[in-house]
Amino acid sequence: MLIGLVGAPNVGKSTFFKSATLAEALIANYPFATIKPNHGIGYVKIRCIDKEFTPPRQCNPREGVCIDGWRFVPVEMLDVAGLVPGASENKGLGNQFLDDLRQADAFIQIVDMSGQTNEEGKPTKEEYDPCKSIEFLIRELDLWYAGILKKVWKVFARTTEMVKDNFAEAVAKQFSGLKVTEEDVKIVIRKTGYNPERPTTWNDEQLTNFAGMLRMITKPMIIAANKMDQQKSEENLKRAIEKFPEYVIIPCSAEGELMLRMATKEGIIKYLPGEKNYEIISEKINDKQKQALEFIKENVLEKYGSTGVQEIINKVVLEMLKYIAIFPAGTKKLEDSKGNVLPDCYFLPEGSTALDFAYKLHTDLGDNFIKAIDVRTKQIIGKEHVLKHRDGIEIITR
Repeated sequence: MLIGLVGAPNVGKSTFFKSATLAEALIANYPFATIKPNHGIGYVKIRCIDKEFTPPRQCNPREGVCIDGWRFVPVEMLDVAGLVPGASENKGLGNQFLDDLRQADAFIQIVDMSGQTNEEGKPTKEEYDPCKSIEFLIRELDLWYAGILKKVWKVFARTTEMVKDNFAEAVAKQFSGLKVTEEDVKIVIRKTGYNPERPTTWNDEQLTNFAGMLRMITKPMIIAANKMDQQKSEENLKRAIEKFPEYVIIPCSAEGELMLRMATKEGIIKYLPGEKNYEIISEKINDKQKQALEFIKENVLEKYGSTGVQEIINKVVLEMLKYIAIFPAGTKKLEDSKGNVLPDCYFLPEGSTALDFAYKLHTDLGDNFIKAIDVRTKQIIGKEHVLKHRDGIEIITR
């Protein structure tokens, strides 16, 4: 699973990326500070199941961490260079940056909700409407998809009509590099009502609309309303929520989250990502650090309930992409061969079965599947049993 960070230059993308991953990323107050994409690991925060057994246990994650009963399960994140108007026509090296996003499963659009930068990432002295940044980026992503279709459309449409090809299958092949499936195309066809048997009759507007809807389904996007600690941000956020009801918009402060995580790393405070408070645990904290932490507390945590960074990652994975977390475990013991308690946790698409999970773990487990056992209830479940979020499952093979 790969989550791509997108947005105009200089809106806080790299700060969001670093706050979510604590990876080293260049953070600078000028456009195109990021050129090469940054790869890192972010974490989805879920309740661990280790305390639900008698006696309660403390898990030992192989990847990620578990703190106070909260399991942080890793997901890959990608921060690409800022996109500017005309990116789909290669302005600002747009083609290169869009190509970096091909394998992303979903996008997080970072927006400077304070209105202090324009759609090109340049500081502005006048009040700038962040809705314009949201509009242009949606347009550029849709034009990116439309451009892929339009390059081949005349020959493609005529050929599929003449040989009576499966239109949905043919479009999916054309977009195979962007993880588009035949079912995705069928959904868009049903929504638009366009005739797949007569694609040569589609006009340019229909083709663009079709491509845009395909992008929304195959690369869903959430909007991170960044810099919410600034003066004009709250007013701009209300306007954006009204203007883009089809998108989830979450207030956030990437800089605030980064400050809290760095203070935690240095042992100054105790803070859990996604929480609305922190605890100062160091006597060495100075007045400047206290003031900065108090500012984040008053202007972000108390006002919005969190910095928003963790909430955004969770919403993308668990709600937009509809993944569930499953723990492989044994009914007789929760440890692996090395004595680690519940070392692993895997994400599967909602609706996955016990057999799907067996294949996720290893091909041999799927091929030799006999049954599975719910480690909480000790009930035997068959291969077609649909799993639930946070299930603990043991696979029995022949």
